[in-house]
Amino acid sequence: MKATMSSFDLRAVARELNAFAGAYVKKAYMPHYEQIVLRINPKEMDQFDLVLVRGARIYTSNRDRPMPMTPPPFAMVLRKHLKNARMTGVRQLGFDRVLCFDFDTKFGQYHLYVEVFRDGNIILTDEEGIIIQPLTHASYAGRTLKKGVAYIPPPAAMDPHTINQKDLTKMFQSSDRDLVSTLGGKVNLGGTHANAVCSLAGYEANIDTQEVDAGKIHEALHSLLNDLAETRVGYLLLKPTSEESVSELEDKALSHTPNGDRDRFYEKHASEATPTLLPSHQNLAKASFPSLCHAVDAWKGAHDAMALARREAEKLDIAAPGRGHSTDVERLERRKAQQEKALEGFSVKIEKQQMLGHTIQNNWTHIESLLRQIFDAVEERGWSQVKKDSKQIPWIVSLHPAQRTFVTILPDEDGQPKGPQATLSLDETVHQNAQRHFEAARKQKDKTSGAVQALEDTVLHLQRAVKKEAKQQASGKLNKVKRSKRLWFENHRWSMLTGGHLLVGGRDAKGNDSIVKKHLSGADMYLHADLHGAPSCSLRATQGFAVDQHKPAHIPEDVPAFRLIDKLGDERITTEKLEEAATLALCWSRAWAGGGAHGTVYCVKPAQVSKTAQTGEYVGKGSFIVRGQRQWFKDLDVQMGIGIVAINGVPLLMGGLPETIRSLCQRFAILRPGITKKEQLANRIYKNTGLMTDDVLPVLPGAAEIIEDYGIFSPAKSRSSEEE
Repeated sequence: MKATMSSFDLRAVARELNAFAGAYVKKAYMPHYEQIVLRINPKEMDQFDLVLVRGARIYTSNRDRPMPMTPPPFAMVLRKHLKNARMTGVRQLGFDRVLCFDFDTKFGQYHLYVEVFRDGNIILTDEEGIIIQPLTHASYAGRTLKKGVAYIPPPAAMDPHTINQKDLTKMFQSSDRDLVSTLGGKVNLGGTHANAVCSLAGYEANIDTQEVDAGKIHEALHSLLNDLAETRVGYLLLKPTSEESVSELEDKALSHTPNGDRDRFYEKHASEATPTLLPSHQNLAKASFPSLCHAVDAWKGAHDAMALARREAEKLDIAAPGRGHSTDVERLERRKAQQEKALEGFSVKIEKQQMLGHTIQNNWTHIESLLRQIFDAVEERGWSQVKKDSKQIPWIVSLHPAQRTFVTILPDEDGQPKGPQATLSLDETVHQNAQRHFEAARKQKDKTSGAVQALEDTVLHLQRAVKKEAKQQASGKLNKVKRSKRLWFENHRWSMLTGGHLLVGGRDAKGNDSIVKKHLSGADMYLHADLHGAPSCSLRATQGFAVDQHKPAHIPEDVPAFRLIDKLGDERITTEKLEEAATLALCWSRAWAGGGAHGTVYCVKPAQVSKTAQTGEYVGKGSFIVRGQRQWFKDLDVQMGIGIVAINGVPLLMGGLPETIRSLCQRFAILRPGITKKEQLANRIYKNTGLMTDDVLPVLPGAAEIIEDYGIFSPAKSRSSEEE
């Protein structure tokens, strides 16, 4: 399995990312020490994430990925210098595994270098090339990566684009390696592509370079490079199995349309992402994608999206859901995997300590002689002199005067100093030294027994959680999702309108102030019911919801999944959308509690809404002055729909216009003003769907009567099931 991107892959990725030149950096995140995410906002397109996994891969993704509540220091540095910066270009340094992202910032021309070799690194520099901050400080021969010094790229390797036939001939004549090693090392092709050139030229990989026609090699090399320059697609190579043929694997790759199944399929079967097909790929199953970034995201995207959960698991030994979502089954499965891994480590430690104890006992005479010689030498010449003399003794690795111990190499089966290393104490006998290792093994066994019990408890809890989840799914209940923070719009009244627009309204005076000050600007529209105390509502022109192309696996099929985006494709606010928003603004007002069947709402532009009153007048908290001409919507019907949707992977109850809810949701209900208290309605929804009452109550407008019900208040089938 190819672990890291090659120079060929990075050349294709740089070309794909260059298509987004002119896009702006919205924010920087660091969900894991190995991963940086830049949220990119291109013109006339949905925003996406640029994922930089150190030392491994670079690609784009539209997946929902949980982020830490508090950004790490390096993410804060990137936010400070690159927020709202315009990406002017992406280039590869020569043909090395280094990409440079150029940004036009308010501080000048900044550069972000991403090194995809060894352990990898990400370095931010200013317009003069001085390092502002590296992800990791490092020192190599000839260059140092630390804050305040000039960035020096790694020594340039040969660019195969520049080599000609004459250069190849000279190289082959002077080379002392075989053909594939010469192409892989000296021509900077790497093993995979060096073998591909050999196959295209019709030569065995291990042939002597003196027997090779440089013209054929040059032609094969440029054929490979031309394919790379012309390709605009990406491929995933699928690992063959004894049970499935190539055609069966390719058919399955096409048939796994649900995102959860598709992610699991590619994670299990994919072995490599490539921009071009090589001769060695001819008999392998393949899945094609619009670009290499799409292919990498299909393969590694689901794994990288859980970076925060992995980081929390590493810190706490228990996977924490962070800001995203985590069901009980997922949490317990991660805990079980970690405990099993820890037990494997315990077993290795026990075996090692027992092996050292037995080896010391089996070489009793040798160890006793060594202890006596070192003891006598220390008594006679002192630790300093013995330490110097020990460098010439192959049995001695190091001496530690403070502990009166030394590290020795134990004899192997032939009595040579090629066995394992062990620490011996001068103040202990051979038996005592061996017994110390046996005691360490015994203590480790005691720890292991506790870990085994913990694993058994986890397995038991996991079995119960799986049964509970299956029972919930059978009854129509949703899995509980633990999250540490709500989505920002949940603090207000909210809904999704036709076209995906977000409508938010204040719940109280403080909420009204927040809506107008923070969430009303540009081409948005302000709406207010013609009633005292009605909420201030903002219909967002650009912010809203889009269908989640990577639906989380824990979301049922009958629940539509969306993600919150900051740039909608169609940002026009039509009269139909305004009337839909006006109806909801009326339902959120006291018109619902008053039992009125109809009402009136007006809307204005943001510039017409002001907190500034005339001289001698006062505007209270949550109130505003509206000046100028208003657009009125009269005789609006007071009815509302509620349905179950998933936003950013979190199941939520959403209110909306009845027609909109019917078109979006399979499980929904239609309400009108009634006498049943909303607390009773919320309790029925909780018992039937599993949604928490704290999340349901803010969505319900008040006491209501149920007109239609498809799986919200009763365990009836959803509309799709009924139609079937």
